[in-house]
Amino acid sequence: MSKLYLAGPDVFRPDAAAWAAHAVARCHECGHRALVPLDAAGATAGDIYRNNLLLIAEADVVLANLNPFRGDEPDSGTCVEIGYALALGKPVIGYAEDLRPLRERLGASGPGADGRYRDGAGNAVEDFGLPRNLMLAVPLQLVQGGIAVALAALERSASGQEP
Repeated sequence: MSKLYLAGPDVFRPDAAAWAAHAVARCHECGHRALVPLDAAGATAGDIYRNNLLLIAEADVVLANLNPFRGDEPDSGTCVEIGYALALGKPVIGYAEDLRPLRERLGASGPGADGRYRDGAGNAVEDFGLPRNLMLAVPLQLVQGGIAVALAALERSASGQEP
C-alpha cells in the first residue's frame, strides 16, 4: 500500500473535511493510504509547516492539485510542498482541469517586438508550450482532470505503462 500525500488548496475549501473523506476513500479504493494535511485544532503555523513536511517525508508519492488558486497560478504552499518532495526524490503527479499551454491559458498577447508574449499586466509569459511554469511542468507528471485521473496515472506508472 503506497502512501500518497495530497497537496493542494483543497484544505481551504468550505467542505474540506468532506473533500478529505472522499479523497481518502478514493485512494483506499485504489489500494493506497492518503496522507491529508488537514490542520489540527489549535495548531500554530509552525506546527502545520513541520507536520506537512513530516507527511511528505513519509509519503511514497505526492499528488498535487495544480488548479489556479487565488489567481492564475497554483497555490504557493502546494508549490513549496512539491519542491520539498522533489528534493527528497519523491515522484509527483500534478493534476489540473486545464492543461492548455500557459500562453493560451493566460490569454497572453504577442509576440511583441522583443519576440515575447505578455500577460495583461505586461509581464513576459514563458512560451515553451507547457501548461504551467517550467519549474513545475518539467519535473512533474502532469495529467488533466482531478484526483481520480491522478490515481489512474499512478496505477499506469506502477504497472510500467506509459504515463
